[in-house]
Amino acid sequence: MDFDEIGYLGVGELHALYRARKLSPVEVARAVLARIERIEPNVNAMMRLTPDHALEAARRSEAVYMQCDTPRLLEGIPVTIKDLQHTKGVQTDFSTVIMQGTIPDVDAPCVSRLLSAGGMMMGKTTSAAEWGWKGVSQAPISGITHNPWGKGLNAGASSSGAGVAAACGYGPLHQGGDGAGSIRMPAHFSGVYGLKPTHGRVPNWPVSNNDNATHMGPLTRSVEDAALMTQAMAGPHPWDFTSLEAPPQDYASQLKAASMKGKRIAWSRDLGHARVDPEIAEAAEAAVKVFEEMGAIVEEVTPAWGPLGPELARFFWPATFSSRIESLAEFESGMDPGFVAMIKYASTFTAPQFMQMRARRFAYIQQIHEFMEGYDFLLTPAVSVAAFPADKLQPAHWPQHEWDWLMWAEFSYPFNWSGSPAASVPCGFTPAGLPVGLQIVGRRFDDLGVLQASAAFEEARPWAQKRPPLAQ
Repeated sequence: MDFDEIGYLGVGELHALYRARKLSPVEVARAVLARIERIEPNVNAMMRLTPDHALEAARRSEAVYMQCDTPRLLEGIPVTIKDLQHTKGVQTDFSTVIMQGTIPDVDAPCVSRLLSAGGMMMGKTTSAAEWGWKGVSQAPISGITHNPWGKGLNAGASSSGAGVAAACGYGPLHQGGDGAGSIRMPAHFSGVYGLKPTHGRVPNWPVSNNDNATHMGPLTRSVEDAALMTQAMAGPHPWDFTSLEAPPQDYASQLKAASMKGKRIAWSRDLGHARVDPEIAEAAEAAVKVFEEMGAIVEEVTPAWGPLGPELARFFWPATFSSRIESLAEFESGMDPGFVAMIKYASTFTAPQFMQMRARRFAYIQQIHEFMEGYDFLLTPAVSVAAFPADKLQPAHWPQHEWDWLMWAEFSYPFNWSGSPAASVPCGFTPAGLPVGLQIVGRRFDDLGVLQASAAFEEARPWAQKRPPLAQ
């Protein structure tokens, strides 16, 4: 086997090769680490590698297979962890000069579960946005994380490195976090699969001050791998009081158990307000037709709640980060100017104003859930634009603003607030060869349904065989 191809193997393929004694976890760990070091100068997806961690885990997994013991769910499988997640003994910078050099003394629950399931941590991926504040893959301490389909282009954020790592064959499993689209945006821009599970499905610690809008989830090259990774991370945890009581399902074994025939699907090209570039709308509309071909009943809709979102988003997203205002006196010169402008804007908010807007947002969330009662799924574009230069906050042909990147990502945040499961599925390319994602939103708690719909589309329109030019 070409060792450079090992990083593109899925979980099932690796397990089959391990059982057949045709490949060992140690060989895989070394091959993936070597591939990362070869490709990294092109893309800058890794904050740091952890070869000692990877090889130690690989040796333990190799012993399991050699002794014919029962392997764990992810035995000997390479994983990467986002730089916003605590990793015991491994530097975690949270993508900001303020926290640079932090070495946590504990793993976050999603990390400990991946490792306990047999995962081999290759390293920490870039979260190319300070504390995850924007959807553009550039931060002062990490520089640009390049889109693998075009040098210098945005790869999405804040799980930018995870999306790029998945596209570039840095192993099959990449942990991401999503507070306003930070799994789905990188998936869209890099041409991979990203799932934001139901809020609380995967425990999040430290519990975010993002008012229950932050979700942990996978970025992968296949739906099956995402299902396995979600299963490994899911389940209640005492550190996260918002985590769901339900134990994880065996998602992967049920991916093909449901047909799309007769499913009621809503399709909205703009949620009644969003600006969308024509090349994105065209690719998404073509993807919607695939669901019709599979027998789904598709209805084009303009949700009444859609236009209520932008004002709420421009209030709550800055408010989320307003606590960082105290850091400006010491660190402002080393911080992202857009981030600084946003938290200065948020410093003018009052407590009564916050509570009034919060009541409005709760009413907005209720409308989303009432709407979803009439449908199995809602389809939208994942993002309004294709990749643009990562040194810009908005594409050149869009309105410019010192901090508002949300204008091209209006499809994401509603479902962070509602806690609904939502995925970005690769659905095509622009004429310039840049990936486009289709968002699949499900009813709250129906993570399996979103995975099944994603798998059905994946089977109808396969994407995993496509390789980006910067990964060659």
